[in-house]
Amino acid sequence: MSTVLITGANRGIGLALVRQYAAEGAEVIACCRDPATADALKELAKSSSDRVRIMPLDVADEASIDSLKRALGDRPIDILINNAGVSGLSADLIETVGWTTTLRVNALGPMLIAQALRDNLRRSNEKKLVAITSIMGSTSSAGGGKYAYRASKAALNNGMRGLSRDWAGDGILVGLLNPGWVQTDMVAGQAAYISAEECARGLICRIAELTPATSGVFQDYRGVVSRW
Repeated sequence: MSTVLITGANRGIGLALVRQYAAEGAEVIACCRDPATADALKELAKSSSDRVRIMPLDVADEASIDSLKRALGDRPIDILINNAGVSGLSADLIETVGWTTTLRVNALGPMLIAQALRDNLRRSNEKKLVAITSIMGSTSSAGGGKYAYRASKAALNNGMRGLSRDWAGDGILVGLLNPGWVQTDMVAGQAAYISAEECARGLICRIAELTPATSGVFQDYRGVVSRW
């Protein structure tokens, strides 16, 4: 039985991933910033026959990451999915606070979590580290606007690509997955292409198919390779 840890598990793609992995029989560690207000996640945990465990995690807070590591101890983590993110607090503006927060959550947070839980991945059977990125992190296809968000996802891509090379000796596989334009709170009011459930099904398939040949490859939920 696989153990899957998912950040940003209280809504959207994260919640859909929790639901589907639990339905497949996995043990799911569902992390979110404020478990007390995560009503949908709590209901899912209640109905999961103890397959879903909710744990607090603020990906922008190193103390919170350290606390999660202490709580997990040496427990093996088969699949670590860095899903938590923000859409870009500074929107189309170029200003310090929004940029710093967006980069910290979207780019630095996943790297710090990967580092903290590296030994947990090493101890597992599957050894899969996953980052939910975005086509907006593609430099070659970049448009205008959403500057902080684009920059944060490009930085995430670059960092995770590096880990796919540096940690290959540990047998760790890195999935860099673009979920597509998904109907979530992040795109409220816009006509997204796919539902969170459809996206999660595709992501789970891509994660299951990860091999050394696809580790560090930037691809979408359908397996289509995205441009850097």
